[in-house]
Amino acid sequence: MRCYGAIVLALVLLVGCGETATAPGPSSGLPGGPPTGSDPGLGVGADLNGRRPFPDDNPWNTPIDQAPVDPNSDSLIAGIGLAKPLHPDFGANYNGGPFGIPYIVVDSTTPLAPVSFQYADESDPGPYPIPRNAPIEGGASSTGDRHVLVIDRDRWKLYELYSAYPQGNGWTAGSGAIFDLSSDALRPAGWTSADAAGLPIFPGLVRYDEVVGQGVIRHAIRFTVQHTRRGYVSPARHYASSDTSSNRPPMGMRVRLKASFDLTGYPASAQVVLQALKTYGMILADNGSDWYISGAPDSRWNDDELNTLKQVQGSDFEVVQMGTVVTN
Repeated sequence: MRCYGAIVLALVLLVGCGETATAPGPSSGLPGGPPTGSDPGLGVGADLNGRRPFPDDNPWNTPIDQAPVDPNSDSLIAGIGLAKPLHPDFGANYNGGPFGIPYIVVDSTTPLAPVSFQYADESDPGPYPIPRNAPIEGGASSTGDRHVLVIDRDRWKLYELYSAYPQGNGWTAGSGAIFDLSSDALRPAGWTSADAAGLPIFPGLVRYDEVVGQGVIRHAIRFTVQHTRRGYVSPARHYASSDTSSNRPPMGMRVRLKASFDLTGYPASAQVVLQALKTYGMILADNGSDWYISGAPDSRWNDDELNTLKQVQGSDFEVVQMGTVVTN
């Protein structure tokens, strides 16, 4: 989800507003559930079998439970909302089907498809190995962000599109990015990706194969807030706001669940997510609804269990000490 003022549009040349900040978009036609076929490691929502994107020292994979608290943490958290609930923006059933940000795993035999970009100057050129059946966030008729995420299992690369539409034998998109999942390389400074912060989306998703299959999430989680700052901190590379207030969170800001938060009483699946929020935290990646965390759709999710996460409030979080905020 992205929203820009006129000044920022002129400066950063990115896309306009996506979905509203009040509810996830409709999910009609959105695939979700265990992959089918002869190779369970391929297809929509395929299990990565414990393989973690990016090296162990990557920011997404680095524990921050012992990191110092940012001096401005209280003001930043209050600015997002102390009493606002954590909200899982994924699940098994919304408007008749699974909802969230889907992905598909392919192999090196997948044909390459041409992609044309609206913002080609900040996009990695194609072709991309996107199959015709690649799921689109929100479904084929979505008017929202329409992310397409593809993981090439053999080359260990991630391909992501924003505002993606099939066209002829290829695709059109607002922007796109390619990430080498064996490297810590970041986007060029000031560049977007398929996400407003210039970050990869897939590594920050809560996935069924982790929560239920492995019983642990070993990475930070992607989240959104409604009002961000005109600035970003590493590992983000891009901002999407004209607001210069130091009490607004910059893209890339990392937040964690307080160590004192009691997990007792939460169902096992929710405890896995909450423990990840203590150990790895969550990284601000886009403009959207406050305290919304991202995950992949799957018909096997237990929505009642996921909804217990809404008992967590903004006051239960603290901001991890940030580095330099880049504002230009």
